[in-house]
Amino acid sequence: MMTYLEKPADVKEQWHLVNAEGHTLGRLAAKVASILRGKHRPTFTPNVDMGDHVVIINAEKVHLTGNKMEDKLYIHHSGYPGGLKTTTAQHLFRKDPTELLVRAIEGMLPKNPLGNHMAKKLRVYAGPNHPHQAQDPKLITL
Repeated sequence: MMTYLEKPADVKEQWHLVNAEGHTLGRLAAKVASILRGKHRPTFTPNVDMGDHVVIINAEKVHLTGNKMEDKLYIHHSGYPGGLKTTTAQHLFRKDPTELLVRAIEGMLPKNPLGNHMAKKLRVYAGPNHPHQAQDPKLITL
């Protein structure tokens, strides 16, 4: 028995369209991260970027369960003393509805150069319109 390893040149990238309307943030993010990583393919190889491009529309219609919209905190630090900044999910959602999905999905990807390359294949739009009709993305239901 031999182990099959996919070569980067042999990977055929596809485009997927995901409608986020009515989906829960974390469950949607986990499924999209799996597609970006390439785990949906039978020839998945961890050290090769096998993921597909994903276009998410209607990001403004995604929801969080319970009181997470008011209670969930996003924290970052400027690196200077007293530079701890926090914001709630509700404030972040009002400022930019796509940011919640982007942060959730990128948090589920590897933290290395390969993960950075996978994250560039993600496109998130607040409304139902997107400029990627030429790539003919296939609508998938998650």
